[in-house]
Amino acid sequence: MLFKYISDLTDIEKEKLIMRGRGLSDVRESVFSILENVEKRKDSALFEYTEKFDKVHLDSLEVSEDETEEALRLVDSELMKHLNTAADNIRQFHKSQLPKPVWYGEYNEGIVLGQKATPIFRAGCYIPGGRASYPSTVLMTVLPAKVAGVSEVIICTPPMSDGRVHPLTIAAAKIAGADKIYKVGGAQAIAAMAYGTETIYPVDKIVGPGNVFVTEAKKMVRDFAEIDFPAGPSEVLIIADETANVSFVAADISAQAEHDPYSVSILVTTSEKFAKDVYECVKAEMKFAKRADIIQKALENSAILIGSIGECISFSNEYAPEHLQIMVDESIEDSVLDRIINAGSIFVGDYAPVPAGDYASGTNHVLPTSGYAKIHSGLNVLSFMKFSTIQKINKEGLSKIKDAVISLSETEGLFAHADSIRKRFD
Repeated sequence: MLFKYISDLTDIEKEKLIMRGRGLSDVRESVFSILENVEKRKDSALFEYTEKFDKVHLDSLEVSEDETEEALRLVDSELMKHLNTAADNIRQFHKSQLPKPVWYGEYNEGIVLGQKATPIFRAGCYIPGGRASYPSTVLMTVLPAKVAGVSEVIICTPPMSDGRVHPLTIAAAKIAGADKIYKVGGAQAIAAMAYGTETIYPVDKIVGPGNVFVTEAKKMVRDFAEIDFPAGPSEVLIIADETANVSFVAADISAQAEHDPYSVSILVTTSEKFAKDVYECVKAEMKFAKRADIIQKALENSAILIGSIGECISFSNEYAPEHLQIMVDESIEDSVLDRIINAGSIFVGDYAPVPAGDYASGTNHVLPTSGYAKIHSGLNVLSFMKFSTIQKINKEGLSKIKDAVISLSETEGLFAHADSIRKRFD
């Protein structure tokens, strides 16, 4: 059986679905050892870990100009065109997220308050690699940082078996405007970006997805560098009624499941017949899927739940999915969307599948998983910015609040605070 049905699910099993992906303590000790070693031994530790984990001996950590030029020659021109199309859409959407650099408002006569937005100085993007290439993740992490105005954006990614970085990763980095690329992956890459080494300067913030070792390392270095959010296996939740296209929903479930064996697909639907039709369609498509073994394994983590539209929405909000697809009658699309409070990225309609956002629509695919959408936003321009409040107060304005400041500060036993106000009126 590919899925579990709601009738088969106990409360404990439902809770297990909702609490998926939590708890990385089993790798914590190993990660701590790696972080400590890189902090102490810097580049030497990076070279050793690359040889140990990636089976690659490196002479240098940074991708050179010659390597970059060679990589760009190897990438098919048609593929470069598609990368540029995706980059243009991603850049344009993220430009729309930019806040006003500075704004002011007079909230009381003589008291002008405002806010100033400034980018962080240096950002580090972790890009999974080694046997595979993820140029889309390069675009999704580097472009928002550059749009935000980050001065230096670096990439850390595991090398291939020949010691090079995948040409597509380098091509995407060039298009997005990354400043440097380093051939280092795993928890050791996170340590290098957080603590700094002889070759890699420390960054202010680390973003990008990775395995459990990378995720745990990100959580453990937060005294040195901020992170985007913890990330676990990729997931989709689909809210669908009987008007949705069965084959579209089945295809979207399979597309999510082919990420890796730990991916999760949840269908919540108002129709038992629709649920059974989707189930049969997924089974039929499995015979032709190129990654059928991975899909089969991932679907063991998945479930189909049946209930009213209100119950579907309630479960979705409790689950807080990374990706949420809403595939219902057009007349109720907006009302369903209005009731969604927890989701990383939302896709509305039969023609808004998750892969569109994964690659080229323009929204970001670096998103909170494992229920973290309850407290985190997906990666965006504001992820790379900070905000300073501003006060411009003249004597008349200060006189309006002086009694309140003096009284409250003395109540808290901070008498010098009160005196700093009084002196201005003596």
